Amino acid sequence: MGDVTAVPCRLKKQQWGDNFPRLSLCRASYTRELVEPKTRKTRYVHRGRSLCFRLRSKHSHKDFSNEGFTRVKRQEDKKEESFENEICKEKEAGEWFRLVAGEGDNCRDVIQCTSSGLQAIRCPAGLYFDIEKQTCDWKDSVNNCKLKNKERKSKPLLYTEEPLCQDGYLACADQSCIERGLFCNGEKDCTDGSDENICDMDNDPNSAPPCDPAVCVLPDCFCSEDGTSIPGDLPAKDVPQMITITFDDAINNNNIGLYKEIFNGKRKNPNGCDIKATFFVSHKYTNYSAVQEMHRKGHEIAVHSISHNDNERFWSNATVDEWAKEMAGMRVIVEKFANITDNTVVGVRAPYLRVGGNNQFTMMEEQSFLYDSTITAALNNPPLWPYTMYFRMPHRCHGNLQHCPTRSHAVWEMVMNELDRREDPQNDEYLPGCAMVDSCSNILTGDQFLDFLNHNFNRHYQQNRAPLGLYFHAAWLKNNPEFLDAFLYWIDDILENQKDVYFVTMTQVIQWIQNPRTISESKNFESWKEKCVVDGPPACWVPHTCKLTAKDIPGETINLQTCVRCPNNYPWIDDPTGDGFYL
Repeated sequence: MGDVTAVPCRLKKQQWGDNFPRLSLCRASYTRELVEPKTRKTRYVHRGRSLCFRLRSKHSHKDFSNEGFTRVKRQEDKKEESFENEICKEKEAGEWFRLVAGEGDNCRDVIQCTSSGLQAIRCPAGLYFDIEKQTCDWKDSVNNCKLKNKERKSKPLLYTEEPLCQDGYLACADQSCIERGLFCNGEKDCTDGSDENICDMDNDPNSAPPCDPAVCVLPDCFCSEDGTSIPGDLPAKDVPQMITITFDDAINNNNIGLYKEIFNGKRKNPNGCDIKATFFVSHKYTNYSAVQEMHRKGHEIAVHSISHNDNERFWSNATVDEWAKEMAGMRVIVEKFANITDNTVVGVRAPYLRVGGNNQFTMMEEQSFLYDSTITAALNNPPLWPYTMYFRMPHRCHGNLQHCPTRSHAVWEMVMNELDRREDPQNDEYLPGCAMVDSCSNILTGDQFLDFLNHNFNRHYQQNRAPLGLYFHAAWLKNNPEFLDAFLYWIDDILENQKDVYFVTMTQVIQWIQNPRTISESKNFESWKEKCVVDGPPACWVPHTCKLTAKDIPGETINLQTCVRCPNNYPWIDDPTGDGFYL
């Protein structure tokens, strides 16, 4: 619900009391016209989503004689300034908060302090404003209507006029001292927990340094100041345009037909190999014989968690151990029941694209994962190339309440560049980008989707040729045949007319970055020739259908389809092998 556009609201007089100024009606509008403030008029202020009236006093409707106007006006200005100062005290930049707590409209209405004055919004009908997430969400998902403000967390004393601690130590909020390295390590070491409360890139005392190209050299490290530089300093015209198609969630009988239609063995890259994709697989309802077949055909299998826990905050705040059970455990399941034995399950994407901060990336290092593909980069021209996490991310942490890593990690980031969803990019006003194709909500027809694909392809191809990521949930294509037809037409058109474009896996992109090749050299690039064309029968024609239960999923019998022997139990977080030996 993070991209829900809130609708302006009216804050009623009784919410303020007779001694305070009041906000007049905020109304929905997208005009850019500004009406300059006059003596008795209110200025419209454009903020992208809506236009709101500026704060004015309860006396602003009165007529004033010329003699007393200046004095009364100053009094009103002082009242307004005093009121704003009072309610904006200790508020963070961009923070939305309530004037009145409670259910109903009170839970829909929030205001924000800005340099232009106070602004107010109202969530659409059926939605409440989640104070912690700072966005509108479904009523049933919001349980903090009784809170006016975000929770205020104590902050450590990192910068003081006089040092409070010895060298190598830093002060908690209560002035006690702990080792510098304990700050932002995912565990609360200060008694007040303040060591984990300022862990963004700008404040973490142990944050990764900015990119240093003299130190960060291929093949093990790649970075650039703004993330847009081409590996190997190749001219853009010599770089093959890579396209990565990915699908998230279970592979099963609901979507395997779709995958066979897209990857039918007839669509070839310029090197003669079948086009490839990457599948971020979650566990429940997955047919592992189908996963085994996709892997046999040369597609990449990566992990998307065991449980796909629907509490988004779980992924933001999970411990290293919880991340390991979900992702390394999922790899155990995939390797065992899809019989993948070549150590190629090396990628991670978190559910709901919720980044797990340093804990997630620490787990990935410890469990020898090669790359993550969860972090989103805001719509940018030119787009960003993938990078390693040894140095600081070359872009801001993007998204509502995202928890990006701040420390140095030996992990590649296959950054998700947002796509431009404007119908007419030359003339349309700015719209926020979208990472998953199915979240680009303004795509309604096949023709629109085709234009969308062509425009975003050109954005990459005509600039720095950063890999173009097209990230899907299968249902979006399966349930919209018009979109699927447009997608297949576009792929075929690209392959027929562009001899420098390759549909490759995530790992194949990293292999190219580690060893950059020109367009002509890429035709014989060995890493892109593996499992070039795969024929022959599947591992099994009729997989075992195992009807299983798990103690952590009481009252439910789940089918597990696999070409290997059925386990004793349904594999789950504490028992990924299904043997009954719990972690």
